[in-house]
Amino acid sequence: MSEFSEGLKDLILALSVPGLYCVLVVAGRRLKRHHGVQLGWLYHFFALGLAVYFPAVLLDLPWQFLRHLGAAVVLLGATVIIAIVDRYLWDLYFQQKHRVKVPKFLTEVVRLVIILVAVFLVLDLGYGQTLKGLLIAPGIAAIVLGLAAQDLLGNLVAGMALQVGKPFVHGDWLFIDNRHAEVIEINWRATRLRTNDHICIEIPNREIARQTVVNLNRPQRKHAMRLTMLLDSAAPPTQVKRVLTEAAAQAAGVAREPQPKVYLKSFADYGIEYEIKFWMEDFQLYNEICDAIRTNAWYGLRRHRIRIPFPLRRIQLERAPVEGPDEVPAAARTILSQQPLFRCLTEEQVDALVPRARVAYYGEGERLIQQGAAGESMFILVEGEASVAVEGAGSPQRVAALKAGDCFGEMSLLTGERRSATVSAETDCVVVEIDKAVLARTLKESPELLTQLGGLLAERQMQTEGIRAAAAQDTELAKRQTEYADTFANKLRRFFEI
Repeated sequence: MSEFSEGLKDLILALSVPGLYCVLVVAGRRLKRHHGVQLGWLYHFFALGLAVYFPAVLLDLPWQFLRHLGAAVVLLGATVIIAIVDRYLWDLYFQQKHRVKVPKFLTEVVRLVIILVAVFLVLDLGYGQTLKGLLIAPGIAAIVLGLAAQDLLGNLVAGMALQVGKPFVHGDWLFIDNRHAEVIEINWRATRLRTNDHICIEIPNREIARQTVVNLNRPQRKHAMRLTMLLDSAAPPTQVKRVLTEAAAQAAGVAREPQPKVYLKSFADYGIEYEIKFWMEDFQLYNEICDAIRTNAWYGLRRHRIRIPFPLRRIQLERAPVEGPDEVPAAARTILSQQPLFRCLTEEQVDALVPRARVAYYGEGERLIQQGAAGESMFILVEGEASVAVEGAGSPQRVAALKAGDCFGEMSLLTGERRSATVSAETDCVVVEIDKAVLARTLKESPELLTQLGGLLAERQMQTEGIRAAAAQDTELAKRQTEYADTFANKLRRFFEI
């Protein structure tokens, strides 16, 4: 630039400074309006200083203060870089794109680093102070500080990776450190979790990044869990699987789809180990669900006379299993003799019928019968309470309540019809179940009962149709009742093969 005259240099400087300043101001306003970069009032000083410094350096002007002007431009430029980093890195990339709230501590550290780099550049390039001499003391301090804060910095870096990658979020259930826990807070230093016992656990993010984390709620909240049961090796596995599958399916909190499955896991020293696989959505209910499955399984196993074995090293003396307390058949006999449908039975026939029946125990919440299921038995509720529900409009509607002394399922016993309603135990129940084989034996011994039962079924059918028994004096009604009685008697003969 030495070939330019002083007048020409002044002219170029006078023209370039306003032009460059205007360009920088327009660029700053565009960044602010279209991209949201908050440059502030310091940007005008930076634009003016750069507009003067850049042409002066190119024109090689012998200004004594030019070095100081360059230092000011570099320091002011650091503030511009900070504003751009705040907008594009922290706001757009982390907060808006990844939904990560960056801690103030981290942003301030990055700002400090940018300013320190600008200061070192000014001292080294503008004033001849070498970086080596400038960094000796700060370097030693940084080493000491880094050693003291390596765990903190490691947790911050790991926390940033967790915030960006999002392997889990608030509310997810994790299997971590050999325990199940729910995520209740994720910060930049640690992750806070809560177990099913409402015990809080705080694990540093650095430790979480080093181990395998199983997220029970990804890719969906429904997940499978398993529990094992050791049962008698003499019981047929197919029967055991049916009992355990039904116990799991009826437990509250178990998903209907996919249905529970039961696997024969292994042959142990004193029994067979079965594994129940079931699906659930909220792990917070895991203990309650396992309790319900085991409770249902106990009742189901007892009904099917499947033993829960004891270890072989334990000596146990036991008598042959009994059906139940002596008062249960006696109570069932009294209830059955009072039922209108069985009033045709003599006392001797009732006495012979009840001991052949089976005593069964049902736990609270279990289904005794399911609507639409095949059935060839009736039940006498000896103890407890139950509810009757009919499926309608996509949901079961409660229609009646049963208490001790009630009977249900008679039509399935007598005609083989499918169950017309669902009966569920509201408390622990003791029932006596009379199946087809038991009644068939009595009917074969006394075939005349078929006609009497047919007449009773005809009477019930006419009552269902709204025809009062008092109106039976009418010839047409009497004829209809006779037809019903003959129809039911023939149906009974076919069903019981008599």
